[in-house]
Amino acid sequence: MSLQPNIDRKGRIARSITGVIFAIGAGAAFGQRVWWLGGLLLFSAGFCFFEAKRSWCVMRACGIKTKF
Repeated sequence: MSLQPNIDRKGRIARSITGVIFAIGAGAAFGQRVWWLGGLLLFSAGFCFFEAKRSWCVMRACGIKTKF
């Protein structure tokens, strides 16, 4: 699988915002001692930040059209 850039600036911003939201949710889940949910959200946030940094979207790489 190639990690060729497949999103533009708007897509990178959308993925960064999603990552921030997931990170905030992870903090709230860890605060409520729901460790499994916090871990899942933290992983998801990291993956969103990875996508934004690489200008790459896994869904687009699989052929699914996304709005951003």
